[in-house]
Amino acid sequence: MNANLYALLRSHFPGDPSAPCLEPEDDGAVSYGDLDTGSAVISRLLGELDVEKGDRVVVQADKSPRAVLLYLACLRRGAVYVPLNPAYTPSEVFYFLSDSEPKLFVCTAAAAEELAPVAEAAGVPHLLTMDPAGDGTLAEACAGLAPDPAVAATAADDLAAILYTSGTTGRSKGAMLSHRNLASNALALHRIWGWAPGDVLLHVLPIFHVHGLFVALHCALLNGSPILFMPRFDAEGVLRLLPRATVMMGVPTFYTRLLEQPGLTPEISRGMRLFISGSAPLLEETFHAWERRTGHRILERYGMTEAGMITSNPLEGERIAGTVGFPLPDVEARIADDRGKVLPPGETGILEIRGPNVFKGYWRMPDKTAAEFRDDGFFITGDLARMDADGRVSIVGRARDLIISGGFNVYPKEVELLIDDIAGVGESAVFGVYHPDFGEAVAAAVTRSGAGGVTEAEILEALSRRLARFKLPKRIYFVDELPRNAMGKVQKNQLRDRYGDAFRT
Repeated sequence: MNANLYALLRSHFPGDPSAPCLEPEDDGAVSYGDLDTGSAVISRLLGELDVEKGDRVVVQADKSPRAVLLYLACLRRGAVYVPLNPAYTPSEVFYFLSDSEPKLFVCTAAAAEELAPVAEAAGVPHLLTMDPAGDGTLAEACAGLAPDPAVAATAADDLAAILYTSGTTGRSKGAMLSHRNLASNALALHRIWGWAPGDVLLHVLPIFHVHGLFVALHCALLNGSPILFMPRFDAEGVLRLLPRATVMMGVPTFYTRLLEQPGLTPEISRGMRLFISGSAPLLEETFHAWERRTGHRILERYGMTEAGMITSNPLEGERIAGTVGFPLPDVEARIADDRGKVLPPGETGILEIRGPNVFKGYWRMPDKTAAEFRDDGFFITGDLARMDADGRVSIVGRARDLIISGGFNVYPKEVELLIDDIAGVGESAVFGVYHPDFGEAVAAAVTRSGAGGVTEAEILEALSRRLARFKLPKRIYFVDELPRNAMGKVQKNQLRDRYGDAFRT
């Protein structure tokens, strides 16, 4: 049996090929038949560019129906899809290209002039472009090509995608996800979230991220559902489309912004079956405010790049604010201390997981991969959690310094290394503080060196050329020295305590 994820998804497409699939607000709706044919045409193009099974295709493009077709074309070709956040700077992109060594790099038309020399320096054979509407040299290259109907025969453990996560030591890691990883997670979520005929997905998430690319799209495609496809989150646009939808997935920031809209009422969300939140912790106050305004209880779930979705509050049953629910049916979870000793219910420790959704390891980092797994195959998530006697999980913190800002991961060390390299900076400590819109905001404490008085504006200007915007500190605090313990370790908890109310009203 072919374990190719595309074969699984296509087996669930509606019998009528004219059934609607991707529905942007403007023109350009894509039926399920168009989806199959369009991805087959791009697969043909990939073949002409010598992209074959196991070859990487890196994509840094805006959200569009054609971008979805490109992803599906890579699946059916057996190529490895590598999505990048469009906010990444050329220096960041150079690392990703050099590390993944793709046969093809697809970028936005607007960035092509800047990124073409980057791709050439990284040794990428082919570069194509795609603008926000999905047009560009990729579309031009597809014109007149006949569809390639083949779906590559893949084993369950063959790679389907590599998603880069920020590195705790400053070097990003490529999480290798197999066809089995993605398929098992999609099937489990489709089942436990009660997808059924008539469901319509309101898709407002980016598609370079697990949440929007895998969780949202895969569930809808497995259901043969129409997808109301917004290019980006817009609160007024969401309210306009909400009466047509039954399911919406978002990050907490989306829900806080929608709560600011006077048009959010029980009437406008009457047809909704399910609101899902993830990618960052949902504040209890947001959970309760949403229920008061709409009559719906948000279903919070928990996942990560390396494993897709791991836990979920129940579809039927109590959804408790501040918890992320129970492990998925095919996922084993336990709470352990830093040596791997399993702790009893109610105690706080590190969440460890095992299941078919757990990734194959980090691309070309065997030592790092080995360090993240126990001998019995459990993956060490690095998140601090508690599990009650019934198996319900609450995430209470992070063993690592990860900051989740607006649903995007920021590792402080990556930012610190760049700040410390700026003339006039002595040393820095980057940490997360509460933010009402983003959940957490990136902040930095910085000491000055030498006679110069480096400013916040100068630091941010230097960082903006090397870091994606979501990684930039929203506040920089100049201090005489960083707080340290007796062993010399920076006490970031003291910085969070000192500056943690900066964005509270």
